[in-house]
Amino acid sequence: MAATTFKDDVDFLSGHTDLVVLDAKKPALVGVAPAWQGRVMTSTPGGEGGPSLGWINRKFIAAGPRGTAFDNYGGEDRFWLGPEGGQFALWFRKGEPFDTAHWRTPEGLNTGRFDVTSQGPGSIALAAHFDVTNYAGTTFQVAVKRIIDVLGPDQLARELGLNVPAGVSWVGFESVNTLANVGKRPWTRDGGLLSVWTLGQLNPLPRGMVIVPFIPGREADLGPLPNGEYFGPIGPDRFSVRDDYVLFRCDGRFRSKLGVSPARARSVLGSFDPDARILTVVQFNLPAAAGRLPYVNSLWEIQDEPLAGDAVNSYNDGEETPGAGQFGPFYEIETSSPAAELAPHEAVTHVHRTFHFTGQLETLNELSQRVLGVDLGEITFPR
Repeated sequence: MAATTFKDDVDFLSGHTDLVVLDAKKPALVGVAPAWQGRVMTSTPGGEGGPSLGWINRKFIAAGPRGTAFDNYGGEDRFWLGPEGGQFALWFRKGEPFDTAHWRTPEGLNTGRFDVTSQGPGSIALAAHFDVTNYAGTTFQVAVKRIIDVLGPDQLARELGLNVPAGVSWVGFESVNTLANVGKRPWTRDGGLLSVWTLGQLNPLPRGMVIVPFIPGREADLGPLPNGEYFGPIGPDRFSVRDDYVLFRCDGRFRSKLGVSPARARSVLGSFDPDARILTVVQFNLPAAAGRLPYVNSLWEIQDEPLAGDAVNSYNDGEETPGAGQFGPFYEIETSSPAAELAPHEAVTHVHRTFHFTGQLETLNELSQRVLGVDLGEITFPR
């Protein structure tokens, strides 16, 4: 099936919401939907006729529901808050079981509109205010500011240390997400904490892999290796831990998730599509002392360590049980800020950057080795 073009998706989305197209770095284009929590819906390195790289949930959007358990419009960069599960969960009400039937996205992250505060050809700023209450009954009054910028060669060189070789097309954008406590009480560990959680939904890759570099070392020093069993056992064809990176299938056909602790995480991860020859890189502002900072735990259970969560995650969509249906198909690349212990009027900022590169395999492999430290030639992709 031919890839959907950026224009195809823009035309479709514009029939259902006000879409802002950032085009200051043509032919790199980025589409943002303010009414859908300021999501970056999709992007392309190739102008209007180029491939649309964000996953768009056309069926849900065309049907037009609002206020479901998850108004899943899609989009390759959306703003959420953690934790999802546990005794300080935001997705479950007090006393309810941690299962899909009781899982529900907080209103401010689901139906709340983000208002545009400024806009230019390559940038848009948005803001929102809402309350959110966790499983323990703590209510947080939050203010969110979100700035989305299309990135150019100077930012690429600064953030990834790259000058793009000839023959490679690319698009890059960042979301700068600031979370502030606008209530009268401090946010404390006793009542639960929040984190900025940025998630990107991408089109499933039949033979592709998510590639997650991590810091190697003894578990006695750095804690557990990356975890791929959030939703139960997963086979080595879908989750493989190498010396210093993890491979994770992202075909949208098996519900699974991986996580990397802040002590193991690096500030970059990505994915590779061997068929379309697209290398995706996500980079974020991982603190230098991340391994010593609290990160919220999103596991769907009452937890022994609610502040021993992950800095990096990836989700592959699939059915929870045979015949149950699924959200997508899509896969996600996710990054999180440390838990925010904020006094009134204090704030935390989390930056999440997405880059897509397309070109010849040899050149993309050079980029992968420089940025991810991974030789694509060492990866056996499914047939």
